[in-house]
Amino acid sequence: MNINNQTEHKSGFISIIGRPNVGKSTFLNRVIGQKIAIMSDKPQTTRNKVQGVLTKDDAQLIFIDTPGIHKPKHRLGDFMMKVAQNTLKEVDLILFMVNAEEGFGKGEEFILEKFQTVKTPIFLVINKIDTIHPDQLFTIIESYKEKYPFKEIIPISALEGNNVETLLTQIKKYLPEGPQYYPADQVTDHPERFIVSELIREKALHLTREEIPHSLAVVMEKMERKSNDVINVMATIIVERDSQKGIIIGKQGSMLKEIGKRARIDIENLLGNKVYLELWVKVQKDWRNKMTQLRDFGFREDEY
Repeated sequence: MNINNQTEHKSGFISIIGRPNVGKSTFLNRVIGQKIAIMSDKPQTTRNKVQGVLTKDDAQLIFIDTPGIHKPKHRLGDFMMKVAQNTLKEVDLILFMVNAEEGFGKGEEFILEKFQTVKTPIFLVINKIDTIHPDQLFTIIESYKEKYPFKEIIPISALEGNNVETLLTQIKKYLPEGPQYYPADQVTDHPERFIVSELIREKALHLTREEIPHSLAVVMEKMERKSNDVINVMATIIVERDSQKGIIIGKQGSMLKEIGKRARIDIENLLGNKVYLELWVKVQKDWRNKMTQLRDFGFREDEY
């Protein structure tokens, strides 16, 4: 196939792979044009494959934002790693995203080892170029060129949008001819309930900063539309310890109210309706190491 022929309709699946916190979710939200993946400056925020769909006149690009590849410390970590590695076999193109601010380390080396048995074309995407001096970029590019025969090396800033359109143009060239898999107005294959729960989790992570590690999950209890066109959302925030429950609730419920207030704004933007949001907090000790609770909270191994 001539990859320069732009007359046919292209479609394909693109996996975004990289260490935790290199900006994969920021990139996905930038490309799709709205928030479907949660963003946090804490590593390992993304736990499930999040599919973002970008439809253009001549192509449909389906992005999979995977959990950051890292050394697992619990069963949830094992699950996240399995999700990330399985996508390497399923896609038409892989974007290996690295942080321009950080040098080549064991994390990058670990990922490149995984690529040795992969036949899928791989782009190197150097993100966060807005944080470094342009002179540094050449050195970064040369160092990676020596380590793997990438099909393309493209520096971007997902946050600022620099060079993102160039990357999308190059991606299209490498995709096969194919149909439009999703309707033009569909931006993700995840149900709304999943995205709503992720938006709540994002606010809880952001507001509690370092006080709450990733021992936090959100379970949707109810989501229904009332006759006055207000959507009722009821959700439970799960933590592992009583002390974490206290932090999430805050003094006289102040933290929980703030989480709810910020989440409601994003949920209303997503759904295009007024939202009545009720939140509870529950302790489930050591849930990240218990397969039954992982399944209850939506981490289903058999789906991957």
